Amino acid sequence: MQRLRIALLQTVTLFTLAGLATAQPAPPTPPHSPEADKSKSKPPLPIEDKTVTSQNSIRINGKELKYTAAASTLVLKKEDGTPLAQIFSVAYTLDGAGDPAARPITFCFNGGPGSSSVWLHLGALGPRRVFFQPDGTPTPPPYHLVDNDQTILDKTDLVFIDPVSTGYSRAAQEKEAKEFHGFQGDIESVAAFIRLYTTRNNRWASPKYLIGESYGTTRAAALSGYLQGSMGMNLNGIALISSILNFETARFARGNDLPYILYLPTYAATAWYHKRLPADLQNQGLKKVFAEAEAFAGGEYAAALMKGDSLPDAQRKELARKVARLTGLSPEYVEETNLRINIQRFCKQLLRSERRTVGRFDSRYTGIDYDAAGEQPDYDPSYSVVQGAYTAALNDYMRRELKFETDLPYEILTNRVRPWSYAGYENSFVNAAETLRSAMTENPALRVYVAKGYYDLATPAFNATYTMEHMGLAPSLRGNLSEGYFEAGHMMYLTAASLAKLKQDLSTFIH
Repeated sequence: MQRLRIALLQTVTLFTLAGLATAQPAPPTPPHSPEADKSKSKPPLPIEDKTVTSQNSIRINGKELKYTAAASTLVLKKEDGTPLAQIFSVAYTLDGAGDPAARPITFCFNGGPGSSSVWLHLGALGPRRVFFQPDGTPTPPPYHLVDNDQTILDKTDLVFIDPVSTGYSRAAQEKEAKEFHGFQGDIESVAAFIRLYTTRNNRWASPKYLIGESYGTTRAAALSGYLQGSMGMNLNGIALISSILNFETARFARGNDLPYILYLPTYAATAWYHKRLPADLQNQGLKKVFAEAEAFAGGEYAAALMKGDSLPDAQRKELARKVARLTGLSPEYVEETNLRINIQRFCKQLLRSERRTVGRFDSRYTGIDYDAAGEQPDYDPSYSVVQGAYTAALNDYMRRELKFETDLPYEILTNRVRPWSYAGYENSFVNAAETLRSAMTENPALRVYVAKGYYDLATPAFNATYTMEHMGLAPSLRGNLSEGYFEAGHMMYLTAASLAKLKQDLSTFIH
C-alpha cells in the first residue's frame, strides 16, 4: 500500500487478529426500498472541523472536579489542503488545571481492528460509564450512564480517538478508505491526529501517555516508535490493557505450538471458575491454579510439544492426563486433539455436557448454542453482554449530553475496515514488541504498564508475559515495565472491584 502523506501545517510522513472480535455487519438495505433510492441521490456528508463543548462536574473522593467535554471532528489534509479524512474524538480537560506543562494528557483507543473507543471511554477511563451491576451483570434495557468515580480525569486529561471508519470518523472519499484500513495506514493517521491535536491545543510541553486496549495495544506499541522517530514526540508512558503485540502468540496455525502453550493457564483459570477441576486443584484457589498451569505450560508441556511426533506413547498419555487435570477436559479428548487445544474447541468443549459454551472475551460468561455437537460456539456470550448496552448508552450520550448531532451511524465495532492490510508482514507475524523495545531504548524515560485478565481468552495473560519477557530489553530498562493481574476478562473494568484496581494502577503509573 502506498504510504499516506498527511499534512496540515507541514508534511507528515506518516487482531485483523483472527477472531479478536466478532463484529456483526448491519443488515443490508433492500435494493428497491425508499431508503436505498434516497441514499443514491443524497450528497456526501461534509468533512469538516467541528467541535461542540459542554461544561460538567464530577465528585471524586468527596472533591468536585469541573471539566470541559469536547466532541470533535478534526480533518486530516494533504499539503495542498485536500481533505483525506475526519477523525472523531471526545476530549475531557480539567478546568483550572493551571500550567499545561504540569498536566498530563493521555490519548486512548480500542482495537478490533474496527473498534471505536467506546469501551475505554464509557467503561473504564472517562467521567461517565455504562452502568453494570458490581459483579459485571448488565441491567435489562434501556441502559443508562452514571458518573464514573473511578475515572482517571483527576490525574490526566483524556482524548478518546476513533480511527477512520469507526465511530463518526470517515475517509473524505469512501473509495480511498482502504488506505486507512491497515497496520501502517492506521498508525500514520492516528499519529497525524495526535500531532495535530497536540499542536492546536498547545500540549507539546505536557507529559504524554497512550492507553490502548486489545489491538489498540498493537497500535500503541507501533505509535511509540512512529511518534518518536517521525515526529520527535517522546512519550512518558504507555498502558497496554489486554495486550497483543506479537501475533505469533495467538495464531492457532499448524506448526505453531506457541498459542497452545500460552493459552493453557487461561484454560485452567476458566475451568477453575466453572468448578471443572479435580478437588485438590480446585481448592487451591485461582492464583495458585494459574501459577501451576504457567509452570507446567512453560516447562514440561512446551518441552513435550517440541518433540512433535517423536514423543513416546507413554509420555503422550501421561501428558494428556496432566493437561486434562489443568483444563477440566477429559484425557481422551486431549489425546484426540494431539495434545493441542484450539481456543474455539475449548470454548465449546468445557461445558458441553451442560449444553453451554464459555465466552472468549471473558470466559466467566456462558452461552447457549443451537446444538451441543459443533466444533466451535455460535457466538461469544461475553460480547453479547456488552454490545447492546454500550451501543445504546453511547448514542444517547452523544446527542443528549454532549450535544454532538450528526446523522452518521456511530460505528461501535465495524466490518467496514475489512479486509485489514498487514502489508510489509507477508509470510511473517506482526510483532510490535520490537518497535516498543526500540522506543524504550532510545527514550529511557518511557515506562510501560500491562494489565492482564485471568479470564481473557482473546489476549491471554501468559501471552503478554511471554511477549514482554522476549523483548530483548536491556536489564537497566526492565524496571520500566510494570503489570497488574485482574480477576476479570478482556474488559476487566466490567466488575466494580477490577475497575477500582485499574484506577489505582493507572493513577500510580501516571502520577
